[in-house]
Amino acid sequence: MLNILSKLFFMFERPHLQQVVKRIQEPRKFIQVILGPRQVGKTTLVNQLVQKYASESLVVSADAVDASNSFWLEQQWETSRIKLKQSGAKEFLLVVDEIQKINNWSETVKLLWDADTKNNVSLKVVVLGSSRLLIQQGLTESLAGRFETTFMSHWSYSEMHEAFDWNENQFVWFGGYPGAATLISDEQRWKNYVKDSLIETSISKDILMLTRVDKPALMKRLFELSCHYSGQILSFNKMLGQLKDAGNTTTLSHYLSLLSTAGLVAGIEKYSNNVIRKKSSSPKFQVYNTALISAQSNYSFTEAMGNPAIWGRLVESAVGAHLLNHAVSGDFALSYWREGNEEVDFVMEQKQLIGIEVKSGSVQKTSGMASFKKKFNPDKVLLVGNSGLSWQDLLKMNPLALFE
Repeated sequence: MLNILSKLFFMFERPHLQQVVKRIQEPRKFIQVILGPRQVGKTTLVNQLVQKYASESLVVSADAVDASNSFWLEQQWETSRIKLKQSGAKEFLLVVDEIQKINNWSETVKLLWDADTKNNVSLKVVVLGSSRLLIQQGLTESLAGRFETTFMSHWSYSEMHEAFDWNENQFVWFGGYPGAATLISDEQRWKNYVKDSLIETSISKDILMLTRVDKPALMKRLFELSCHYSGQILSFNKMLGQLKDAGNTTTLSHYLSLLSTAGLVAGIEKYSNNVIRKKSSSPKFQVYNTALISAQSNYSFTEAMGNPAIWGRLVESAVGAHLLNHAVSGDFALSYWREGNEEVDFVMEQKQLIGIEVKSGSVQKTSGMASFKKKFNPDKVLLVGNSGLSWQDLLKMNPLALFE
């Protein structure tokens, strides 16, 4: 059974693949940059790309390369140039995984790319990275006008269902990590894998090794609390009391931002027409993947489903993660709204303004929606729950369809 699931994982093609293949098959014009957190299938996509790409290629990873070894990237590039010349092919594809591990990578890529452009060398380049912050910094600092990006978010319910035949409840508990899907029959093993190979690796390699963090223990504790409070609005001042050596709210805000760039947890801002009020608002904590909650829980899948309070919070976090992953892809802006005791769980903003209330339990309250509607006159207000659009149906759809 495990072998069958593993084969399904590697055979499954995410929609991003066709976009990248199409761009690579075009005449050389842009560096292709693939971004996304760990374990969302970036490396698998590259392997699928190489299989579909007819010309010669070289795939390398900087994951184990010393960051100070700035010549490594030049060496791989020069090797690709030689292979292109020796093969007699019209073009060659160089793929560099985890490129953010190399110091000043963007400056090196700029020099090499511009040299090939000047000398009419048809070397096409794809770079991958799991640290969105560092990759985007490099792109804006050195590579303006030379790249296109493809952002790969966490897997959706529809993808996990198609690849592994999961139902909605399994997705709420086990989340969207395809690499861990083969382990769910042994739940403790699955939890250990998520904690050790996903959470710890993401924090250690994608944040602590690449960014200055003066209090790493504080960041890890903030991550744990953020998962615990996922779906809830909590001020940083209140969190200070639960964190040892917390420093100040600015430090917590910065650390939360770093955790978000690694695709772990985010602080959703309050919806407001006033930018200053929006930035100074208390964050609504939201995981990008509900597996981050379940893996740290003392409950089992069956126990959680049997507890309405726990299951309700998980369902609301699953809905929030679904919206957040599409928002990070650039599809729309996502926020929440609250004044006093009145609250709207999510506010989607694109060409239209949509308010969403999530009620996974039996009590269907919408007290905040009436005030929100009166104050902002949204284009749509939606109730996700037993008496409205079901949370199962929402997880199956692309949230962009709500704007139609």
